[in-house]
Amino acid sequence: MMRENPADLLPELLVLGAAVIGLLTGSFLPRTRQWIVGLLCAAGLVAGLVAAALAARRADLMTFDAFMLDPVTHVTRIVVLAATLLVIVLAATPLRGHRRESEFYVLVMLAALGTIALGATSDLLVLVAAYLLASIPGYALAGFGKDAPGTEAALKYFLMGAFLGILMLTGVTLLYGLGRGTSYEMLRAELGTAPGGAVTVGVVLLLAGLLFKAGAVPAHFWVPDVTEGAPPVVAAFVTTVPKIGAFAALFRFATEALPPGVGDWPLLIAIIAAATMTLGNLAAFAQDNVRRLLAYSTVSQAGYLLVPIAVAGRTDLAEPALLFYLAAYAVTNIGAFAVVIAVGRDELPAYVALMRRSPLLAFSLVICLLGLVGTPPAAVFVGKLLMFGAALDGRYAWLAVVAAVNSVASVFYYLRWIVPAFAKDAKDTDDAEDAGGRLDRLAQGTAYLAAAGSLVLGIGSGVVLTIG
Repeated sequence: MMRENPADLLPELLVLGAAVIGLLTGSFLPRTRQWIVGLLCAAGLVAGLVAAALAARRADLMTFDAFMLDPVTHVTRIVVLAATLLVIVLAATPLRGHRRESEFYVLVMLAALGTIALGATSDLLVLVAAYLLASIPGYALAGFGKDAPGTEAALKYFLMGAFLGILMLTGVTLLYGLGRGTSYEMLRAELGTAPGGAVTVGVVLLLAGLLFKAGAVPAHFWVPDVTEGAPPVVAAFVTTVPKIGAFAALFRFATEALPPGVGDWPLLIAIIAAATMTLGNLAAFAQDNVRRLLAYSTVSQAGYLLVPIAVAGRTDLAEPALLFYLAAYAVTNIGAFAVVIAVGRDELPAYVALMRRSPLLAFSLVICLLGLVGTPPAAVFVGKLLMFGAALDGRYAWLAVVAAVNSVASVFYYLRWIVPAFAKDAKDTDDAEDAGGRLDRLAQGTAYLAAAGSLVLGIGSGVVLTIG
């Protein structure tokens, strides 16, 4: 079913409206009242969540010849809006009174809007526009602190994004010529008779941009530098929200645009997935900076999330595995960053005896980190189970074995962070005492909420998957 009704895009319009109103309002507010823009943006996100939840109850349809409203879009909307809302809450204390506070909120909203469009579109031209909208605000956010590390990170982020974006645009141009159109439906009908080598080149070039947004190998080099150099709340956003749209876009392109049997793209994605999870884990082992550790952790998680895409169209488990894993990853990763923001330090020694200073925060850290490993009953555990099942059912048993080995290996570098938090004293460092009196209360609450959300999503996974 296809139609053109602006009400079908109500969640996106609410986000856009909140961003525009917030930008205009912030232009007339004094610095001490810029927090009002944060409230406006949060209200827009909550309204968007309600609209997205109501829209998820309707039948699938195509709107404006470019946006597919189906389970992939519904989950993308809800997860992006919820994750962005948590980021807005996390930013409230660090940015209070900042001279560009309202700009931060607006940039986050626009990047979130681009991310939703990235996962919802079924047209190559809209895909490129969504890629730019999701990327350009992120470049500005990476350099938001205007310090040397942030400027370097923003420059690397921008240069990689621009270069890989050009490759992506080249791929789009090639596929347009081969498929005689830009809609996924037309591409699926025409690419089957096009020269296989040319189609493969176009697909690889298109993957360059989407893998950049996903933070996957070989387009992952920006992730550790941006995560460490940008403000912590920005790191939480760029390592979580853009990935959601990127993986949704990859899945949609694989299932809707590529005809069966064209090239060996499933094997290519499987090899990239194995390389991403392995390199991410290997790099994380040597990290003493918790933000760089989380950065390489997000790279490895991108590898796991690529597994359902490699078997897309080969098993019915691929879609629920990807969508559930995305929701589980988003809440768990933001929870881990919330702990970092609450403590206010990036060095591992600063977390010694965290249990004594804030038992709930220490337990939230454990839930989030072990959740990223895939320990029950956290949500990522169910996501990984579904991912393993999809790999086996899709006849990629070797990829499931690689993912299992990497999951076990990741325990060791997460334990390097967890064990000191439960030490009896902090006699080996003064950092813990220095950080002890300045825990960010709002970030603490966000960490508690995210950890609880991970547990609830994991325990209630049966209900969630049944409803989905």
